[in-house]
Amino acid sequence: MDLTQILEIASCTDPGMVRSHNEDSIAADPANGLMVLADGMGGYNAGEVASGMATTLITTEMQQLLAKTPAYEIDPVTNVAMATRLVRDQVLKANTSIFQAAQSQPQYSGMGTTLVVCLFYDNKVLVAHLGDSRLYRLRNGELSQVTRDHSLLQEQVDAGLISPEQAKHAQHKNLVTRALGIDPAVEPEIHEYGARPGDLYLLCSDGLCDMVADEDIGETLRAFGSNLGLAAQQLVQVANDNGGRDNVSVILVRVLREYPGPRGVMGKLFAWLK
Repeated sequence: MDLTQILEIASCTDPGMVRSHNEDSIAADPANGLMVLADGMGGYNAGEVASGMATTLITTEMQQLLAKTPAYEIDPVTNVAMATRLVRDQVLKANTSIFQAAQSQPQYSGMGTTLVVCLFYDNKVLVAHLGDSRLYRLRNGELSQVTRDHSLLQEQVDAGLISPEQAKHAQHKNLVTRALGIDPAVEPEIHEYGARPGDLYLLCSDGLCDMVADEDIGETLRAFGSNLGLAAQQLVQVANDNGGRDNVSVILVRVLREYPGPRGVMGKLFAWLK
């Protein structure tokens, strides 16, 4: 199912006000409803290599797989949609490729990347993430954070060591506990959510959410959301106006109407029984 006319998409990426080069990478495949955002880390240029590998490998492989296996098709092994297996497998393959490149080439030693992957299908959005790049959703004017950071700071909040308010002003926000390419094996966190017409989704690197409060992100989306291209640029501009200490990247996706996956009678019955 071609989602080009179903999803409205805009993106923007910028080095920020301090960094000399951009280690973020973004990619979108509108027809397949696939969005990928990665925030690289490592030595000079290595983070850029890791994030670029992640976005390129995942989008390229997913395009080929989705041409043969619809995301809504039921996996006979797990009895859930194939979307989960397809995304997970490609994230794991990208992890192996980045890790092996880091091991075999000294200039890439220690490189890795955070990751957010969104796959829109069958009136749903499947979200896979690693690290502290985020997905937000604006629904009926209310902004909510969909992903939960894999970071030391989030672990401290979860353990009750610091409050969410203290976390906003804490140092060392960027110590992630899970990332792509750092270890030989990693497990992405994957969840699936119902999507509705009018929903606006924001994938972003921490260069946005570290510099702009959630309240201001929501206000910007409400104010400029009628023009997604302008909204994406404005989010980046606000991050830079607030100091722009890191690269900042955003992908905005608005659901224009429903997009149920075509399926036969048995598939519809199975979906209803679930």
